[in-house]
Amino acid sequence: MLSPPMLWLGVAYLGALAALFITALWTQNGFTGLIERNWTLDNFRTLFTVDVYRTIALRTIGVALLVTVIDALVAFPIALYMSKVAGPGLRRFLLVAVLMPLWASYLVKAYAWRGMFSEGGLVSSAFEAVGLKSPGYGLAATVVTLAYLWLPYMVLPIYAGLERLPDSLLEASADLGGRTTQTLRRVILPMIVPAVVAGSIFTFSLSLGDYIAVRIVGGTNQLLGNVVYDNVGAANNLPFAAAVATVPVVVMVGYLAAVRRSGAMESL
Repeated sequence: MLSPPMLWLGVAYLGALAALFITALWTQNGFTGLIERNWTLDNFRTLFTVDVYRTIALRTIGVALLVTVIDALVAFPIALYMSKVAGPGLRRFLLVAVLMPLWASYLVKAYAWRGMFSEGGLVSSAFEAVGLKSPGYGLAATVVTLAYLWLPYMVLPIYAGLERLPDSLLEASADLGGRTTQTLRRVILPMIVPAVVAGSIFTFSLSLGDYIAVRIVGGTNQLLGNVVYDNVGAANNLPFAAAVATVPVVVMVGYLAAVRRSGAMESL
């Protein structure tokens, strides 16, 4: 049974989602700019029929997926070394190193990447040193920045999953003649799927709703969060902003449903 604080938290969250969906069904008066409580699907019709909004939605989902894949690929060897190779002292140091970026401001980290992607920055200089053109600001810079920002949220669940993996299983695999790659593929990876799923929920959802990093390093590109921000601020079109905001919610519900159907969540 849920405790009263958790129950109230659930009620507040579901109430906010209900208010979001209701607002998305209203309209804005084109002359006065006031919200008219007339029930209509015009906001969703605009969202799905105008090419630019479909493009932004697909771009946002693609960026979130790419960030999740990159973080999983980078986090796995880090977590594996921390849990199964590093000694106790080095392990504590690496844990602090992984957690330390979380203590820094989001904006400080994002603007640091902006400086590195700018002309004459570290990334630009590294590309020029090998005779390549610097990517500059754009989707590549956005993906790299988001992958860096959310990497600890992938490393920690995978590390926790590997910590629960008994060393006896690895020893048994070695005794049976299993090579390192075979042990990795047949023993370790299947056991840490729930941990990767847990980390992916964080990285995917955080990337899906982000709108600040793309404004700092994304150049002229937009994500769904930017559309919501612009319609809440400059355009003052709250109904359409609410309609756009339902897209990440629906995508996350579908993602969680797919994860649950796969059975991975039962082992979390």
